[in-house]
Amino acid sequence: MPIIKSAQKRMRQEITRRERNRKFKNELRSISKDLASAVASKDAKKITEKHNALMSQLDKAVKKNLMHKNTAARKKSALVKFVNGLK
Repeated sequence: MPIIKSAQKRMRQEITRRERNRKFKNELRSISKDLASAVASKDAKKITEKHNALMSQLDKAVKKNLMHKNTAARKKSALVKFVNGLK
């Protein structure tokens, strides 16, 4: 445990941020899994809905510095190719 007051505060902030980031990343993974299940069921409406949600979530991850912008761009590009390949 840190002894210095500023280090104690930094530790509290890290815990809060870690929990927030973990929740956000779990949500990102769950949307990806939902999209995969929608693809398996071949439901076009659900695929479009989950695709849009995942794109939005990737943009938010970049905005919150949870993911590098190029990583998100690469994932979005692959996702678009995949979804367009289904049509």
